[in-house]
Amino acid sequence: MTENTGRVVFLDRDGTINEEVHYLHRPEELRLLPGAAEAIRMLKEAGFTLIVITNQAGVARGYYTCGDVEALHAYMNEQLLKEGGFIDAFYYCPHHPVYGIGRYKVVCHCRKPDTGMFEAAGRDFTVDRNHSYMIGDKKLDIEAGHNYGVESILVGTGYGAELKKEAEEQGEEPFYDYYAADLKAAARYVIEKESAR
Repeated sequence: MTENTGRVVFLDRDGTINEEVHYLHRPEELRLLPGAAEAIRMLKEAGFTLIVITNQAGVARGYYTCGDVEALHAYMNEQLLKEGGFIDAFYYCPHHPVYGIGRYKVVCHCRKPDTGMFEAAGRDFTVDRNHSYMIGDKKLDIEAGHNYGVESILVGTGYGAELKKEAEEQGEEPFYDYYAADLKAAARYVIEKESAR
């Protein structure tokens, strides 16, 4: 683990680091997006703490278990380590307010766009919000980052490019602070911005 300087990049998982797979939970179905492992290595080498923040409603729905999520995250880090990078910590929300089963059917504070997972990370790591970022491919990722008070970057992988196009066609103001084609482009932006400060 690198020294925790307070400079944190929060990352969505599906559609940002890995290909979007419907209720991904099997390690053999994990496919890292092109350039994602390199982006994570670049950010680690630049001294950032990397934290994944992911909603996992598949647990709430009974499709897979918390153990499955944690095993997938361990496998992901094994793959990333082969490329010289890794995620410092993974936080996931196993709840859903409507479709959850049993104890997982709750209105929680952790499910994005709420900030419970960020706050949990803030108890475990130093987070300087002025030098931290959220990167994701969905509107709720950007909303969550803004709700927590960090600059939020939309990537064009996953659902991002489609969301950007829809917003532009409707003449809406950008809901994100910066747009990057993919995680590598987002990493380059973050590193350049922080090095210029």
